[in-house]
Order: sequence, then structure tokens, then C-alpha cells
Amino acid sequence: MPRPTNALIVDDESHVRTFVRLLLREVGIEECWEAADGATALALVAQHSPQLVLLDVNMPQMSGIEMLGKLRAVRADLPVIIVSAQSSIGVVNEAVRLGAIGYVVKHAPKPEVLAALREALDSLDEPAGEETA
Repeated sequence: MPRPTNALIVDDESHVRTFVRLLLREVGIEECWEAADGATALALVAQHSPQLVLLDVNMPQMSGIEMLGKLRAVRADLPVIIVSAQSSIGVVNEAVRLGAIGYVVKHAPKPEVLAALREALDSLDEPAGEETA
């Protein structure tokens, strides 16, 4: 899968969306859309067909995990990276089960968040079935 050139950032906190947008610029993704909730995010996916989604878990009305499930029903191939303060093993496992390509803890130091984001994006460059050492 080619590396994304645009992304949708979904988080109910505006300062987190700004932070993620800045990180995406550092990895070469300039075009971004933002949503503060899952319903708006699903509408933006239909409207813009983003190539990547960065998704928070804890949001009002629709959790990120619930949104990921709904997203899979309409865009099963869309890469999703979870960006959340919550890192419980149950949530991580559910995100992976639903096809998330990465899980970034958003309150980690910036170099760690950036490294996790790059690792998830690098996984898109790997041929299907190939694993890194």
C-alpha cells in the first residue's frame, strides 16, 4: 500500500488534533481533516476518502473502538492508527482485532510518539505477509 498523503484526525480535544497535525507534517502528510467526534469523522470519510485515520479511543457519544468498527463496515482497507491516552491491553487487542495498524500513546514524549507513528506508516510499505525482524 502506498504511503498516505492525507489523513483524518479524530479526537475530541482540539489541542491533541493540533499536535497530531504537526506530527503528520513531520512525516510528510500535509493535507488533514479534523473531527471532534465519530459521527463527524464518518461523514468526513465519506466526503473526502482520506488515506489514513488517526483515532482517539475515549470520545463522547461514540468511542473510537465503536467508530473503528463502523469504519470497517464501509472502508475495510483504510489504515487506522489509534492515538490515545488509554493503553489497556483489552483496548489495544480490540483495536488490533478491528484492523488498526498502530497504537500510539498520545501523552508519551514527542520523540516516542513520532517513532511509533513512523513505525505504523512504515508497515504500510511492507509487502503483504512480510514481517519485520
